[in-house]
Amino acid sequence: MKKEERNNLSDLEFEESSGNVFADLGLDDAEELQDRARIGVCVVRLLKQKMDKERLIQQDVALRLGIKQPEVSHLLNGHFSRFTIDKLLDLLKRLDQKVTIHISPREEGEHYVECRI
Repeated sequence: MKKEERNNLSDLEFEESSGNVFADLGLDDAEELQDRARIGVCVVRLLKQKMDKERLIQQDVALRLGIKQPEVSHLLNGHFSRFTIDKLLDLLKRLDQKVTIHISPREEGEHYVECRI
């Protein structure tokens, strides 16, 4: 990197995130989008594990999940807005996963939905 470029980097302004990129972008349904993304990431992790372990292609996954191959592609590319939370939970079921819902008071700063594998 040239010295001039390094000097220009110090002129950049940064803004600290709230922890929800969708809220930071000013989207009205930020919490739902964040929740959907959290669940979607869990689905993708499981799909990738299954694809690697069993050497599956997207068409194989589509048949097992009862969806079309382009939907598998959308999932793997993180396009979770194309899926409802209910659909993502259904995909977890089709991946033979137990989904446990634990309800408790939310502490300040905590997320509303937490997803762990």
